[in-house]
Amino acid sequence: MWEKVSGSIVIDVLDILIVAYLLYRLIVFIKDTRVIQMFVGLGLLLVLSFLAQLLGMMVVGRIIGTLQTVWVVAFIIIFQPELRSALTTLGLGHGIIFNRQREIPAEQELLKAVTRLSKRGLGALIVIEREVRLNDWAQKGVPLDAEITAAMLEAIFTVPGPLHDGAVIISGSRIAAAAVILPITEREELGYILGTRHRAAIGISEQSDAIVLVVSEETRAISLVFGGHIRRGLSLDELTAELERVYRRQSSPRQRNRRASDRAAEAVAVDPTPGSAGAAPGPQG
Repeated sequence: MWEKVSGSIVIDVLDILIVAYLLYRLIVFIKDTRVIQMFVGLGLLLVLSFLAQLLGMMVVGRIIGTLQTVWVVAFIIIFQPELRSALTTLGLGHGIIFNRQREIPAEQELLKAVTRLSKRGLGALIVIEREVRLNDWAQKGVPLDAEITAAMLEAIFTVPGPLHDGAVIISGSRIAAAAVILPITEREELGYILGTRHRAAIGISEQSDAIVLVVSEETRAISLVFGGHIRRGLSLDELTAELERVYRRQSSPRQRNRRASDRAAEAVAVDPTPGSAGAAPGPQG
């Protein structure tokens, strides 16, 4: 008897937890995308449908029932990118125990690279692949399979080099491809605040779990993009802290501060480069 009750309680708890998690993901999905207006409209149709049935309005009820079907199909078609991003996020288990702790590939070289590029006013877009493979996007660029070094990244994004226009994709411990064309986010609320480069960074982060580093050629600001969210104008210490946070490293505050100081010193100690070598401002800043 007790075993049956105990088993029933466990199942009920699991049932509640699963429903709660799905509701949480749905709320996050609605909050972070443009679908909230669509949900408001769908909710209004449901209320009208209930009132029509309650008051016996058969014609109105049939019309609303047809509109509900069309609404669902339109929702799937219009918000295909958002749904794909939501399913990707759900499959990866962001924010729960399925996250893996991984080292940032060639972190010191990346910090040196973005520091140098920022000082020279060279725009850059560096995509760090994680669990979701980016092979489909890498194949659209120029394959490299090169070692991750600050000098290599700086050479790639130097204007007027043949590879500077586009993104670099880092897979594992190698530079997989350069001059990669990335998907542009369709979020209307961004307006004209961000240039093409930053919108592309947000776009690929919406469709994968990649971490994207962006250097603006107009303002020389360094940004980090992850999960459709962007942190702009980061200092070297802030960028290091953001990378640490995203990768969820387990260490004491003293260890994190020591690592940040060491990397800051190494990144600042770069080869001198003339400040006049910056690229002309463009729409990708």
